[in-house]
Amino acid sequence: MADWIAQLWGTLFNFDDYGALLLLLRNSILAGAVLGVVGGLVGYFVMHRDLAFAVHGISELSFAGASAALLFGANVVVGSLAGSLLAALLIGVLGTRARERNSVIGVVMPFGLGLGILFLALYQGRASNKFGLLTGQIVAVDSPELVVLLTVSAVVLVALAVLWRPLLFASVDEDVAAARGVPVRALSIAFLLLLGLATAVAIHILGALLVLSLLVTPAAAAMRVASSPPVVVSLSVLFALTAMVGGILLALGASIPISPYVTTISFLLYLGCRIVGARRRPRGARLHWAR
Repeated sequence: MADWIAQLWGTLFNFDDYGALLLLLRNSILAGAVLGVVGGLVGYFVMHRDLAFAVHGISELSFAGASAALLFGANVVVGSLAGSLLAALLIGVLGTRARERNSVIGVVMPFGLGLGILFLALYQGRASNKFGLLTGQIVAVDSPELVVLLTVSAVVLVALAVLWRPLLFASVDEDVAAARGVPVRALSIAFLLLLGLATAVAIHILGALLVLSLLVTPAAAAMRVASSPPVVVSLSVLFALTAMVGGILLALGASIPISPYVTTISFLLYLGCRIVGARRRPRGARLHWAR
């Protein structure tokens, strides 16, 4: 038993030549930090607008785009971006109401996953490339791809800064915002496009199956312990940064993908916030909640 535990520990955590690995994978660490900021900010609106299911739907079509690019020898990041933006447009244009949106996502998601599996089945290259699209890979970020990731992330952050106030208004009370002249539908489509961009760049490191741990879990955890928008946003970014950078640092040198580390840290943060939030809730509120 002790030998098995020691072998498992050596597989999960390998700190041999850690300093050299830190230097070698500095692009991945920087990419993780940037994605943490983007994911924390975007995730705040994902939760407010009830778009967690949309993240999954967009990620599946992004996976299909990346798989197609891998099969045809094109740039995987560009393929992922194309798939994400197409999914965001479909969901935004066809899903004007929540029920319609969920129906569109339910149609798009299996179609994208099926296409992605088809393209991967036809791909005759390295198996690690196939696996990486689903579960992420820590060594995938070279200098050109880092430039693309930083550029796309900058676009998302600038657009969020410009749209922040009307987008927050529309997210909190869509009907009142529309009555005040806020272009609610245009904002909805614009945010879905930003969500598509964020999903595409996150998939390259986290993989298509586990991108929810960046774009949903940190914000969901923050909303368990805070209600003030500035505090929730700050905690969401902090939790996303902790999960991404912490997951990368733990995964350095290990023989398994990065995503289990990131998802575990995200889940533990959510679990801790849920416990803290439950203890801080007044007794009367807990009794009412129990009913």
